[in-house]
Amino acid sequence: MSTPKAKAKAKAKAPQLSDQEIQQTYSRFQNELQTLAGKIGELEQEAEEHTLVLATLDEALAKEPDRKCFRLIGGVLVERTVKEVVPALRTNRDGIRKVVTTLADQIKAKEQEFENFKQEYNIRVVQRA
Repeated sequence: MSTPKAKAKAKAKAPQLSDQEIQQTYSRFQNELQTLAGKIGELEQEAEEHTLVLATLDEALAKEPDRKCFRLIGGVLVERTVKEVVPALRTNRDGIRKVVTTLADQIKAKEQEFENFKQEYNIRVVQRA
């Protein structure tokens, strides 16, 4: 946790912003959080698609490993065998999951930074009905 000395140093270091700059920074934080959340959702969907394809190909791998299958690589449809495609798909899916984990960590850090910003400038969200 933060020590009182570290908190005092952080407050002393924070520049005073005008109301307009505070609003712009607040909006920037919101946009960055939305962008990160959207990217996480997109990548989770892609990882789920990889999982579905792998479930189908695992059946084919067990029965006919030399069966033809087609894979889209960089906009080019390439003919391969199931035994060649399955390891590549697993690697891609695992890589996507790692990126999602990294982005989730980034979004947590950004949310904490946003909360600190709101506390520093005493920002409270007012709901209008």
